[in-house]
Amino acid sequence: SERTTYHPNSFQPSTMAESTSLDEFYFTLSSQNVAPLWTVLDKMVPPIPNPSAAVCAWPYASLRPALLRSGSLITASDAERRVLMLTNPNMTAPYTTDTIYAGLQLILPGETAPAHRHVAFALRFIIEGERGFTAVEGKKLMMERGDVILTPSWHWHDHGSEGEGPMVWLDGLDLPVYRFLPVNFAENYSEARYPSVLAEEGQDGGLKYPWKRVAEALDANRASEPYARLEYRNAEGGHLSRTISAQAERVRVGTTSKGVREMVSFVYHVYEGRGSTRIVTPDGKEETVSWEARDTFSIPAWSLVRHTAIAGEGDRGDAYLFAVNDRPMIEALGLYRREVL
Repeated sequence: SERTTYHPNSFQPSTMAESTSLDEFYFTLSSQNVAPLWTVLDKMVPPIPNPSAAVCAWPYASLRPALLRSGSLITASDAERRVLMLTNPNMTAPYTTDTIYAGLQLILPGETAPAHRHVAFALRFIIEGERGFTAVEGKKLMMERGDVILTPSWHWHDHGSEGEGPMVWLDGLDLPVYRFLPVNFAENYSEARYPSVLAEEGQDGGLKYPWKRVAEALDANRASEPYARLEYRNAEGGHLSRTISAQAERVRVGTTSKGVREMVSFVYHVYEGRGSTRIVTPDGKEETVSWEARDTFSIPAWSLVRHTAIAGEGDRGDAYLFAVNDRPMIEALGLYRREVL
């Protein structure tokens, strides 16, 4: 085969098998493990942000039967974590958005999801059930609907239920990050349960955020403010983790929140109420997601978002939404942007 010799004063190689077409030239490059930037430059440096994730909704009423069916087919110990992953239609697992993984996890009465620990950070938003628990590094944290429970990186944790019905919660993890930073791994504990004692109120070590406190904060100016938003913060005032965090919002029935665009992706979950969210993705595509309590939906980064709450039979009136976001990571990289329209 012919070799190419570089001559510093010439733009042409001294010897080369001439390509008869551009395709043949590209093939020659590929065989040398190089590629022409000009064919993909618009994707690498696009005129607008171009997240891969799409808007997607997961209605709880549709998913709950499948989730309960999984409980009759596989045990929590066999599955280790019995979860229906919320997979973005434009991507594959573990992507719910480009940077956030979410799933619905089920624990049945008397079951234990075995103790393990992993590099990835996780938070849980409780959707359904009573007397479920997560034990984190020896602290047994009882679950109530709307509570957020954290399992920080490399903390032993297990889950269980002492109640009479199914326990369901939304898992939020930073797993997609580790597809590009391959440093995530897990370790199983030697026993199903890590030794733990019940953590009394105020003794949870900053691992539990009760919904009642969040609701009180959102309702503080309810009479005068149709919309409120609360960022979950740790004891030092920082985000819940270095990668992902959470927020909660209240929208008064019959009103629409201001349009906000952030360089952040979201996985929203509806705690209470019903309504819709109008989303304009970075490429200008408009979509509307209609939702009710316990539904979940994803929003790609740099999308314009407006929430509208509507009256429904049996509703208290206002809509309350919870969301997992990737704001900590985006801020740490100096990439955060926000527009209010």
